[in-house]
Amino acid sequence: MTRVLPTLGTVALMCWEAFGQQVEELSRFEIADVRVSAKTGARMRAGLAPGRRYEIRSATMLDLIRISYGFDGDKILGGPTWLETDRFDITATAPADPTPETLKAMMRLLLADRFKLVVHTDARPFPAFVLKAGPKPRMTPANGSEAGGCRPQPLSASRSNGVVTGSVNGIPIQLGPDRTISYSCHNITMASFAEGLPRMFGVNLGNGPMLDRTGLKGSWDFNVRWSFMLSSPPTGWGDWISVFDAIDKQLGLKLEQEPIQTPVIVVDKVNENPTANPPGVAIALPETPPLERFDLAVIKPTDPTVRRSRFQMEPGGRFIAQRMELSYLVERALHGDNDDPVVGLPSWASSAYFDILAQGPHTSMAVDIDAIGPMLHSLLVERFKLRTHAEKQPVAIYELVALKPKMKKADSGNRSRCANSVPPPGTPPASSRMINCQNTTMSQFAAQLKSLAGSYIDSRVLDGTGIEGSWDFSLSFSPPLMLRSTRGLAAADSTTPAASEPNGAITIFEALQSQLGLKLVERKRSMSVIIVDHLEKKPTDN
Repeated sequence: MTRVLPTLGTVALMCWEAFGQQVEELSRFEIADVRVSAKTGARMRAGLAPGRRYEIRSATMLDLIRISYGFDGDKILGGPTWLETDRFDITATAPADPTPETLKAMMRLLLADRFKLVVHTDARPFPAFVLKAGPKPRMTPANGSEAGGCRPQPLSASRSNGVVTGSVNGIPIQLGPDRTISYSCHNITMASFAEGLPRMFGVNLGNGPMLDRTGLKGSWDFNVRWSFMLSSPPTGWGDWISVFDAIDKQLGLKLEQEPIQTPVIVVDKVNENPTANPPGVAIALPETPPLERFDLAVIKPTDPTVRRSRFQMEPGGRFIAQRMELSYLVERALHGDNDDPVVGLPSWASSAYFDILAQGPHTSMAVDIDAIGPMLHSLLVERFKLRTHAEKQPVAIYELVALKPKMKKADSGNRSRCANSVPPPGTPPASSRMINCQNTTMSQFAAQLKSLAGSYIDSRVLDGTGIEGSWDFSLSFSPPLMLRSTRGLAAADSTTPAASEPNGAITIFEALQSQLGLKLVERKRSMSVIIVDHLEKKPTDN
């Protein structure tokens, strides 16, 4: 019989319900513009823009509930099929210097008013990882003299072969033939170790809670190492150590999954179409013009010794690009308004690395590619003399076709979703990447496959299956690092899956064919492309 532990639920639910009773006493947004998003494929972003404007762009109803109630998406249950597919834009006038809790409360009122959203709280059992003490824990009681925490340690030259693959908090990380990473932990409690373990480099335990059930008091010193990402040893890869084995054999602890009573939000009712905007909303909340230029920018070639890469827009309008290929910067700049293929980039642009520190208009809005594109484009035109034009050309794309489909007809009452998921503990490397789709059409699956497949697919995917209706299915395949040879289109264009690698690795092309009875075929289509006419190797002076 499954044992359900009554934790994490009661106190949180009582606090939330008590706070909810005060919501009606809080002021509402002064005025709000709510509409269906024009760009269904854009990423959700939210934040405060200049002029007391609170903006949310390209958000699903699941996103809006998550933002308003502070629950992870997987803890929001029920609701109609479109909860994770339809997208909305919201602009509202916020009070001066609102707190995060005030904005959440005002959003809850807005959703109830404009979408007639009705929810209730509950607690349901969810799988969670639990850290337990074994018969003989192998750790040393801390003397309290060192700073607490776990820090990654470079491996010895004999183990790492001198290969530096990245850094964490400025500390180089070396992965040897067994792909191991070592942590040194000092003066740390078991509660802190359990809380931080899912975020440690090389750990792949998902976003669920991690609970300390060791019963061990005080603080501890210990070292621990495990192999990067995968959960069991590929054939011939040497001393492969899973996180679970590392916790067990090196620390004398146990890492297990158990069902834990967890707070959830259940969607009882919500309308797909918001009520009409109030009169005068267009005057009170005019469209914000796109951000077209950085106020200031410094560009320099990347120091060859730097291994870490970054590309981010920080609150306050500061943009940071570190160790970015010029080709990548050009593509991000040109994809602000569309995803047309970029052709004509010189070959050297893929090996020319630059750092950029730029300041845009001050905002707490999380600026995504839609906003960064025009500013980055202006910068490249000014500093690298970028020139482009658009025309139609034959372009290589993928078409998803049906061979002998192996999918389950969906329950039409379930929400539509298709996303990467974390495989269960002990999953072999050949299945360590997983896609789960629920109540999904082939058209929806094809449209998302490029983003779901990681580095396997670099072009558009069109639905050519001719399969109607919605389906439930899962797809498991291997990360590209598991492959010992490059096999992209050769496997995709074959009606018979290519032989898997000796270590059991399987490409997404093979997995689609063997597990779902589908196939990716390369086609040529006449499509609009962006052609790079000119690009300088060096930027003008700062």
